[in-house]
Amino acid sequence: MANIITLDLNSPSVQYLRKKDKRLEKVFHMIGPITYEPHTDTPFPFLIHEIIEQMLSVKAGAKIYARLETLCKGQVTPYSIEALSVEDLKRIGTSTAKAKYIKNAASAVLSGTLDFSQFPAMTDEAALSELIRLPGIGMWTAKMYLIFVLNRQDILPFEDVAFLQSYKWLYKTDDISKSSIEKKCKKWKPYSSIAARFLYRALDMGFTKEEFHLYKKGDKSWE
Repeated sequence: MANIITLDLNSPSVQYLRKKDKRLEKVFHMIGPITYEPHTDTPFPFLIHEIIEQMLSVKAGAKIYARLETLCKGQVTPYSIEALSVEDLKRIGTSTAKAKYIKNAASAVLSGTLDFSQFPAMTDEAALSELIRLPGIGMWTAKMYLIFVLNRQDILPFEDVAFLQSYKWLYKTDDISKSSIEKKCKKWKPYSSIAARFLYRALDMGFTKEEFHLYKKGDKSWE
């Protein structure tokens, strides 16, 4: 079983980011500790889930994936996917293209073309390059895999809508160009993924619904 990881104000990565970015420091205090478990033991189901969720809301993606789990009798594996047809996958709400991508991913694992065991030893760049070779796997999906399965610490997911929403809130900006984000977030290195995790949590907790204020009168308890 994968390790459960807790990030709090005493974590080296959080302490580093606190020194580099005052806005993030306040976010850490707003959110408190976060705990997560990398999907180390379930890389294939995670990848399939991400293929399904591409260009969909989290809610819609979860609904379709739940139907897939039912179709696979609770076990989303390369073998259970291989037994399904493209039409079977389309009937649960996937597009023809995504159904083919899902089938292809299963075939790649079964043929040995896609070997999850090789990724932990790879650099971030090599792992991303290997993943995006697979049809239907773009940079967004590959980065989600590196963050949430491999637990890589320095992935900046500027392709992700949820990240962008929180980023705009944090920095009070509408400039979400790749160059602007990379320039602004350069100070996060080598812990870009950690910063992203806290921004995801800020979104989940509803903080992004209100304007971000670095300082409020009478509110400096986070300093």
